[in-house]
Amino acid sequence: MSQAALEILSGGIGVSIQDAGRTGYRSIGVPVSGALDPRWLAAANGLAGNAPDVAGLELRLVATALKAVGGPLRVALAGDVSARLLSASGEGRAVAAWSSVTLFDGDVLQIGRPRGTAYLAVAGGIRTPEMLGSRSTYARAGLGQSLAPGCRLPCAVFTGDVQRDWRAAGPLLHAGGPIRVMPGPQLDHFSAAAREVFFGADFVVTPAHDRMGLRLAGPPLLHLEGGADIVSDGVTPGAIQVPADGQPIVLLADCQTVGGYPKIATVIRADLPRLAHVEAGDVLRFCCVDAAEVAAARRAQASGLADWLAALQSAGTLDTASLLSANLAGAAVRGDEP
Repeated sequence: MSQAALEILSGGIGVSIQDAGRTGYRSIGVPVSGALDPRWLAAANGLAGNAPDVAGLELRLVATALKAVGGPLRVALAGDVSARLLSASGEGRAVAAWSSVTLFDGDVLQIGRPRGTAYLAVAGGIRTPEMLGSRSTYARAGLGQSLAPGCRLPCAVFTGDVQRDWRAAGPLLHAGGPIRVMPGPQLDHFSAAAREVFFGADFVVTPAHDRMGLRLAGPPLLHLEGGADIVSDGVTPGAIQVPADGQPIVLLADCQTVGGYPKIATVIRADLPRLAHVEAGDVLRFCCVDAAEVAAARRAQASGLADWLAALQSAGTLDTASLLSANLAGAAVRGDEP
């Protein structure tokens, strides 16, 4: 395929390239990274005609503007976000989230600040070099390409029907209710009263959160005798550490590989994507589930994504297949009525 590019006109910290993550290197201290919400990355990729884990842009915290260089480029947006397309001729129009749009050479896509996290996928994927098997950005170690105004991200020229974009019937929703966790692995480091507080109290998201972790504020979770220090052991995204101040920290995609604070619980994988969308001041509650419920949640999540992708609709020109798939008979007339 010939190559074009997306040029970063504006956007800063919080905007990064992410795919399914960098697996297989935790033993040497390399975090997994990857999309905070792999479901919404998969949704954006589905709208762009890609496999679910192809590299795209993760959009957080700030507005972003992107310019098509070469092209055409097919891009797709997933998230609670607004966008506007400014054509090279100066004409502008709104672009809906949960849909794809074709950019031609010189077109600019202006994306507002998302609520939580949004994703932009490009047909064929973003083609920056892989590092340790992934294109994901892990800024602390300089892995993946860092982004700044003027950066050009190589992409494939779109060779399909530029008149036919795709849209979803609605957003891909996450489950509601408390964040589901499994207890431990150091639940025995906390008093019975602390466990009761953890599973019954409200915790507020603080401004101190990023791709590495999410600090919460609530009633202190008291440790038993021996305090908050343990021999460092393995941690994983979703682990909930409790340092000496008793305020929990939920680890996210860029988290370290080992830690020395006791972990009261671990967020189940099906609910981790929900934490990509919380903002300072949001309130979280936690509930305990067992292994059977964890497996059922994963199955429901996979099924919901598959059903959502299967229901994507063409938003462009009509062809015979589109007409035959529509119910047109209800308003049909002969055409020769008086």
